[in-house]
Amino acid sequence: MIRFEGVSKGFWVRDEYRTVIDNLTMTLSTGESLALLGRNGAGKSTLLKIIAGTMRPDSGALITDGSISWPVGYAGSVHPDLSGVQNTRFLARTYGVDTETLVAFVEDFAEIGDHFYMPVRSYSQGMRSRLAFGISMGIRFDTYLIDEVTAVGDARFRRKSREVFRERMKQSSAIMVSHNSDDLRQFCEAAILLHDGKLEYFSDVNEAIKRHETLLA
Repeated sequence: MIRFEGVSKGFWVRDEYRTVIDNLTMTLSTGESLALLGRNGAGKSTLLKIIAGTMRPDSGALITDGSISWPVGYAGSVHPDLSGVQNTRFLARTYGVDTETLVAFVEDFAEIGDHFYMPVRSYSQGMRSRLAFGISMGIRFDTYLIDEVTAVGDARFRRKSREVFRERMKQSSAIMVSHNSDDLRQFCEAAILLHDGKLEYFSDVNEAIKRHETLLA
């Protein structure tokens, strides 16, 4: 369960305060994978960070009763001055999983070669995403926060990402941001649409996609 109680968040942009989450009160059930839809700049990444606990709302509270991943795909989820393997070891200790098992999984999955032992600041954005996605898939969470990561890499790597993600979804749920509607239909049963600071729930992901496309027109 993820419950928002009067959650609001905004930012100052060119001397103007812009609200991106406006007094949100809603309960999302665990065990149901959700597509998160909204136009660019609507606040989707902000909402994921608030859910993950990496960003505080300006007001209100978020209450959860399960483990939640960091926003996978968000560059801030790994430390740029540590190597890939150091980030992996640190997160293994943080989340209480076996260090060597996670290191072996991530090194094999991410396919970044010797860069795994180099500082993350030397990585391309795609390599960072592969690392962050690999670490998160190697740790069991009740809810995974996914931001466009299954689109990273060539066709073979994308297939591999989808396969491991599909395996995790057998026991977990996700909140997923993607510009690929087919991915949303494949992995999500329902959807939430963020528009003008308000969040709307749809039990049918196709209905949500149609509503989203209408708002973009």
